[in-house]
Amino acid sequence: MENVILTVHLILALLLIGVVLLQRSEGGGLGMGGGGGGGAMSGRAAATALGKLTWLFAILFICTSITLTILAAREAGSNSVIDQLGAPTPDAQETEVPLGSDLLPPAPTNAPLTPPRADN
Repeated sequence: MENVILTVHLILALLLIGVVLLQRSEGGGLGMGGGGGGGAMSGRAAATALGKLTWLFAILFICTSITLTILAAREAGSNSVIDQLGAPTPDAQETEVPLGSDLLPPAPTNAPLTPPRADN
């Protein structure tokens, strides 16, 4: 079901892009040079038809977007991405030795955290 909606969603996206590119813009665009000569439809009627198609495709695109979001949210549930990866739990991470800690000598328990200042 999700694959069908996703396919329809992608087709709607391509159709929406195509219809928007076919529309006449204020600056000319792809509709430039299409004067008002002897066509079956006048320029205003074509703009109205393309405008209606744009609205239709946009509404359908938004509906498929919302539907895909709802389907994805249902499948996700409350699981975390880390749970899906099978990462160790925090308890297991605490027992591991940090990387490189075996290379340093053990620090004395009463040693200061910063070295003493050198008097110049």
